[in-house]
Amino acid sequence: MANYGAESANRLRETGREGVEGARAALETFYYALNNQDAATLEAVWAGDPSVVLYNPLGGIVRGRGAISDLYREVFDSGRGVRVSFGDVVEWVGPDHAVFVGRETGSYTGVDGTHVPLHIRTSRYFRRDGEWRQCHHHGSIDDPDALAAYQSALGS
Repeated sequence: MANYGAESANRLRETGREGVEGARAALETFYYALNNQDAATLEAVWAGDPSVVLYNPLGGIVRGRGAISDLYREVFDSGRGVRVSFGDVVEWVGPDHAVFVGRETGSYTGVDGTHVPLHIRTSRYFRRDGEWRQCHHHGSIDDPDALAAYQSALGS
């Protein structure tokens, strides 16, 4: 299985492809945008439907592409240098939907300037309506101390 991280490319132009390759292009584009702090591309990979939702250790439940983009902009502006790779991926793909489940591993810069490891269980749901776009994301940090440190460092 692929690993999506710092080496990910912006494949937004390929998200109109049918099948798993279009869905993977959208997923890879998300990780490109996240790791390169590219807010415009990150927003573009989310569906415009107001029902899209992000369940995130920082923002809780966030609905709508604009609010989700705002949360990621806060992460980018925090100066914490969040970097993650998405691996150990299991995927379920149909003609117009795709679910990717796995683990994000990486790091962020803590309040004391050290690199702090980051481990997040992650699921992402994409829908194809002409182009593949993300509609749902759920991320969780299992370790309560690690969660509290992450929230504190990023201002939640």
